[in-house]
Amino acid sequence: MSMKNLFNVTRVLVIVLATLLFVSCHNRTSRNKSALTGWDAKDKAAAGFSSNTNFRGQISPPGMVLIEGGAFTMGHVQDDVLFDWNTTPIKQQVRSFYLDESEVTNSEYLFYLEWMEKVFPPSDLNYKDIYLSAVPDTLVWRDVLGSNELLTENYLRHPAYADYPVVGVSWIQATQYCKWRSDRVNEKILMDINVLNPLFESDSLEVKGQNNFTTDSYLENPYLLFNGDSTIYNKGLPSNTKRKKGQSRPSRGAFTGRHVKVADGVLAPKFRLPTESEWEYAAKAIIEKREYNNIRGRKKYAWDGKYTRNKNKRVKGDQLANFKQGKGDYSGIPGWSNDGADITNRVKQYDPNAFGLYDMSGNVAEWVADVYRPIVDNDANDFNYFRGNIFTKKMIGEDGKVVMVDDASIEYDTLDNGKIIPKNLPGSIKYVPISDRDAYMRNNYEKAYNVDSRDGDLASTKLYNKDEDELETKPRMYNSPIKPRVIGESGLLMQQYDEEKRTTLISDKSRVYKGGSWKDREYWLDPSQRRYLPEYMATNYIGFRCATDRLGTMTPKRRKPTTTKIRY
Repeated sequence: MSMKNLFNVTRVLVIVLATLLFVSCHNRTSRNKSALTGWDAKDKAAAGFSSNTNFRGQISPPGMVLIEGGAFTMGHVQDDVLFDWNTTPIKQQVRSFYLDESEVTNSEYLFYLEWMEKVFPPSDLNYKDIYLSAVPDTLVWRDVLGSNELLTENYLRHPAYADYPVVGVSWIQATQYCKWRSDRVNEKILMDINVLNPLFESDSLEVKGQNNFTTDSYLENPYLLFNGDSTIYNKGLPSNTKRKKGQSRPSRGAFTGRHVKVADGVLAPKFRLPTESEWEYAAKAIIEKREYNNIRGRKKYAWDGKYTRNKNKRVKGDQLANFKQGKGDYSGIPGWSNDGADITNRVKQYDPNAFGLYDMSGNVAEWVADVYRPIVDNDANDFNYFRGNIFTKKMIGEDGKVVMVDDASIEYDTLDNGKIIPKNLPGSIKYVPISDRDAYMRNNYEKAYNVDSRDGDLASTKLYNKDEDELETKPRMYNSPIKPRVIGESGLLMQQYDEEKRTTLISDKSRVYKGGSWKDREYWLDPSQRRYLPEYMATNYIGFRCATDRLGTMTPKRRKPTTTKIRY
């Protein structure tokens, strides 16, 4: 190569390197600068505006794994031997979400009960029904022709069953637990980042009744909590506001920073029961059947394969889940138990599925969030399907402020089985259904109550062109009892069985539960199977696990374990 050509090549390389260096420096300096205004983080801070440049992604909640969303076939992919036709295959898209590795255990639920007993002591007449509403029904173990009385006395509280899934919990109780867990997780987060002082360790505070931490109240106004007592707070997050000249220095340990906002990305989203489509998607774990962008083969169980027995040479023949294997056979012969349990078993005793979830088939069936209907209406929605929406808003008082439930304004509801539950716990914000004005001229919803949408509401009947106000009674598709009881003049509940001839048990209070249990035969281990029970009833074979939403990207950019923690 001539000297002239070498000089030209060198000059081109220098220009390219200089360009790359300029672009790199420009990107580095403009990364924290607003593309629309030119204000960088330093400019915003100097003017007192917030700018969050520290968010590195959502933290995996304790005890949960990330379920990467995607498309799957919901419903039966094998023969429907019972010809039930309520699990017709349909294509659904599920968003990414987090799900508990295993069912909520007795020890975890006992922490909830202990907290409720401490904050709402049943010895106080004002709170006596609050604690009792959270206690599981231990009598579900009784059988008129069985000797199970020791289980009614020991299963929930004895340490021998501490790691067993909690049962005897109704759908309503499971939902209330999820709400409580949301507040406890966020309370711990705020303590860890020095925003909130440990409330139960304070000598001057009593965590009782309305004086407890709730996430909604904190985000609405941190000084709604504890009647505005600022001693519950620690230093707070670093603030952009500088101390003015001549202003006295705050006392040691005083709140000098700022409170957490949603925009900080620190607090965990609300916990809830998984939807039916989410639960089934997570249980099937079709990711292990993926070949590039296709799914090869079908899955009958939570594990790969069409049989329930283990193929591993060391434990060959053992069952892969805890279920009833035949008439009078719940575990196999003595000395060679097939599944290691006659009733429930400790969680995580069997191999997890491809998503890292334990006991998605067997041990206990699980509540999901949906109201039951025989058909999943795929024509209405094929994206994150869920039936059961009741759209609400924060209740605003006459003073223009949100209404909080205090110790003097607790409202209770009496369930169909006579049990009393609080509508809202003291210390929480009161919510009410949205009004017609809120839904006026919207194209995505028209009313607050959408449980019976397209399946029993006025629009799905021959009177679709009428207004509900014009009708004497609201149309009902399912002939199930609404209130099979009467209330006496004294206000006491007079229980009364429904004597009218009924054609169905399905109602707007029928909730779906999924998965087989220790009490079920192999047929029910298929994740696509679905059954229902009234939301206020409980059994000795239904438990639950919690879910929460994945915020942002469907999956981390770099493939890391789903339990990777990110420090703030």
